[in-house]
Amino acid sequence: MRLSTRIALAVGATVPVLVLATGWLLLRLVAADLHDQQDTHLRERAVAVAKDARSQQARERRVFTSALDVGVRLIGPEETFTGGPQPAADVALPARARVPVTLRADGRSWRILSTRVTGARPGVRGTLWLFASDTAADTQVRLVRRRAVTVALLAAPLSGLLAWAVATRASTPLRRLQRRASGLDPRSSSTRLDHTPTRIAEVDDLAHTLQTVLARYDEQALRTAEALATARSFASAASHELRTPLMSMQTNLEILTEHPELAGPDRDEVLHDLSREHARLLGVLVMLRDLGRGDLVEADAFGPVDLADLVEASTEEQRRRHPHARVAGHCAPGLRVHGWEAGLRSLVDNLLVNALVHGHTDGQPPQVEVTLRASGADALLVVEDRGPGIPPELRTEVFERFRRRPDSPGSGLGLTLVAQQIALHRGGIRVLDRPTGAGTRVEVTLPLSDGTADTEDTLPLPRNWMITTADRPQEFHKDGS
Repeated sequence: MRLSTRIALAVGATVPVLVLATGWLLLRLVAADLHDQQDTHLRERAVAVAKDARSQQARERRVFTSALDVGVRLIGPEETFTGGPQPAADVALPARARVPVTLRADGRSWRILSTRVTGARPGVRGTLWLFASDTAADTQVRLVRRRAVTVALLAAPLSGLLAWAVATRASTPLRRLQRRASGLDPRSSSTRLDHTPTRIAEVDDLAHTLQTVLARYDEQALRTAEALATARSFASAASHELRTPLMSMQTNLEILTEHPELAGPDRDEVLHDLSREHARLLGVLVMLRDLGRGDLVEADAFGPVDLADLVEASTEEQRRRHPHARVAGHCAPGLRVHGWEAGLRSLVDNLLVNALVHGHTDGQPPQVEVTLRASGADALLVVEDRGPGIPPELRTEVFERFRRRPDSPGSGLGLTLVAQQIALHRGGIRVLDRPTGAGTRVEVTLPLSDGTADTEDTLPLPRNWMITTADRPQEFHKDGS
């Protein structure tokens, strides 16, 4: 049922009820006014008749003449005088009626009033009753009642038609919005709702809600497409990067199977290759998993993170894993950022692992220095190693997927994960030479939290580090790289 029809039916049903209620109230007021007029008239006649009734020489004619247009009944100790219109003698009267009351008898309505009459001589007394027919008042009340009912019957269709016309006119912007919205199909067209404000709050609010729903649909569709592309890229990258270690492991296993007599250094070399390829295989899978998690993370995973505690925990873990290395660190306390704790931990871990793997020369133990301090509105994380360094022309390429040195034992995804997390956290990274001697210096800046971070501004779109490389300036910032 159309909205205009519903409004018309509602108004058509409500208006007669209101008319009848108003008519009932008007009827009561009219009846009260008529009764007041009758009561005033009765009191006036009662005063005039009572004067003649008190006189010893009063005659019946004088009493009735004073009554004029009302019925009179004078009940004395010995006799009763009656005259004028009044109820039958057998109709029971109230014990007294000092104020006018209504008496119904023989299908008629009377307003009656009684007063005590005392004669000039002691012992002479009686009761004077006056009667006024209520027929005129009843007639006027019935007339008002009929008119109220007639108006209610006429108001029902007329108000319904008028309400339908007004509602049809008022709902035109809503129908126009419905026609525009019904032609939209988010699955087959990128066209979205174009709404011009109508200054009708409900219509404009509904249009805004539709636009919000469609925008969320587009966002979710984009995220779904990105998730699907990420899954496909994961499968493609995994199959491509895992093929080499798997084939190498298969070759080594075939050697062990076909040559069971193999022993000594040759067997140790094959087992060493198997262990190394297994570690590389596992590392690639873990890195691809973490890269996929970064592409699919949502804003509600972000929160306040104590960066100093996180860096110290990561540094301590690397000391345990690399007891032969020298890892020195200094972290200024109280540096908090708004971020994804798991992602930030991955960022710091991979920076330290990369420095430990490549930060040494000539067989010397790796030496890594970690510093965390405030730099204006940012937290500055510095990781320095004493390795051969990175040539300036290669400082962008190191962040690409599977980019690694020929002799590197890593997966080629560690610095890609670092770049991804910096982009997610609106940070920056610079790859520089170590100021005092050979080596590499990596500087990472992350915005400090002021307690009012907006999580929706934290996640850049698109997030496609699993699909493409990380060498685009809009994806993350590499000053001086």
